[in-house]
Amino acid sequence: MPARKSATVVVLHAQSGDTARPTGMAEVEAVADVRYVTENGLVEALPGADVLLVWNFRASTLPGAWPVADMLRWVHAASAGVNHVLTPEVVASDVVVTNSRGVFDEPMAEYVLAMTLALAKDLPTTLNRQRERRWHHRETERIGGKKALVAGTGPIGRAIGRKLAAAGMTVTGLGRTARTTDPDLGEVLPTSSLSEALPDMDWVVLAAPLTDETRGMIDAKALAAMKPTARLVNVGRGPLVVQEDLVAALGAGALAGAALDVFVDEPLPGSSPLWEMPNVIVSPHMSGDVVGWRSELVALFHDNLTRYLDGEPLRNVVDKARGYVREKGSP
Repeated sequence: MPARKSATVVVLHAQSGDTARPTGMAEVEAVADVRYVTENGLVEALPGADVLLVWNFRASTLPGAWPVADMLRWVHAASAGVNHVLTPEVVASDVVVTNSRGVFDEPMAEYVLAMTLALAKDLPTTLNRQRERRWHHRETERIGGKKALVAGTGPIGRAIGRKLAAAGMTVTGLGRTARTTDPDLGEVLPTSSLSEALPDMDWVVLAAPLTDETRGMIDAKALAAMKPTARLVNVGRGPLVVQEDLVAALGAGALAGAALDVFVDEPLPGSSPLWEMPNVIVSPHMSGDVVGWRSELVALFHDNLTRYLDGEPLRNVVDKARGYVREKGSP
């Protein structure tokens, strides 16, 4: 085993909120010099650092600080998505990028199943009627036997596929590479086949990364291709959906409903009509955030830091040119 080397780690965190300075970092601090900074301190902290832990997934200052990153060798995102760290400079460099794959997969799949059941069983109306002390008998829907398209064939999409299939739904995947059989997603269609696939689907779940190919994939044309009884669940990225087109489709009754955990602008502005639509469930980007998630993120980073110090291969290495985690056998 190669001799362990020292490391200087910069932790970029928010001033407050979910991405404030991480706790439970004692094991990391025991093996590395750790510099905790918010965005306004990044330029001062990066010189001489070889590792950057981006704990704040809304950070936008990396491009401006990049010229002073003279020793940087590895950037780790404390999130599944990596769009905020894949700047052109990072992509063109030799810096390795990793993400926090594995922490959010099952929680997000549980969220999708919960939202699917909530919309099918009309739970929002039930809760509203309860607050009104109003007895309103209704019939609801089954999800068993319904068809679901899961856009995104990474670990989160796969976990979603397994959960929905276990609930009796027929699952089809949508991703970069088509294949006739997949253990988690049934048949996987190429992203280019989205328009052809939509008319047959009862549920459309977005768990895809945000790329040039997927940005705005659900627009007016895609929404028009969906059944008026279909519903949309988005746990991927807000810009996967053209939000104005979605609002128009929901308002016109061209779509039965939506459960949205991510938005183009976050927090979702109070002026957005999505807040008051009776067929929409809005949640504040929390589908993967379960009790203990921060500790899991720190544990994953510590494991990868140990690998880095020992000269071993890192986990969850991102293909920077494509923006997804490389897996064995992936093209």
